[in-house]
Amino acid sequence: MKKIVLLLVSILLLLVSCSSTPEPTSPQEQEQVNQAFEEVYHHFEQMLILEGAQTYKVRSGDTLSKIANKFYGKGNGYYFPLIMLASSETVLDPDTIVPGMVLTVPDLQKNLNDTSVHGNLKTFFTEIADVYKNKRTEAAPTIRKELLKIADSL
Repeated sequence: MKKIVLLLVSILLLLVSCSSTPEPTSPQEQEQVNQAFEEVYHHFEQMLILEGAQTYKVRSGDTLSKIANKFYGKGNGYYFPLIMLASSETVLDPDTIVPGMVLTVPDLQKNLNDTSVHGNLKTFFTEIADVYKNKRTEAAPTIRKELLKIADSL
C-alpha cells in the first residue's frame, strides 16, 4: 500500500512540475518572436542616440540584463532593450545572444535626457513588453512586468 501511495505522489509531483515548466519554443514560434522584435526595432531605430555608444563583446554566461547592469549601473538591468535596439542588426531576441557577438551599448543618460528620445521610450518599452506576451520562457512574465514598470516611469 505504501508503495502505491508513494508512486501516486511521485506521479502527481512530476505532473505538477511539468505543467509549470514552459515547453520549448518551436522554430516557427521563435521566428514569430523574432519578427515581432524586428518590427519594434525597425519602428524605433531612428530615435536612438548612438553618439557616445560603446561596444561589448558577449562572453560566456552573459545575459542582456547583466550587460545592462554593467554599463547602466546596478538595478538598471531591465534597460537592456536599448542595447537590443542599438544591436538589432546583430541579434533580435535577447535570449539568443551568444559569446562572441559584438553589441552596441548606447549611452542611457544621453537617451533619457534627450526630450525627443525620452518621449518615444515609453512607447518603445511598452511595445517590447508586448512581445514578451508571446515568449514562452519562465522569465518572460517577470521581464514583461519590469519593462512595463519602466514604461510607466517615463
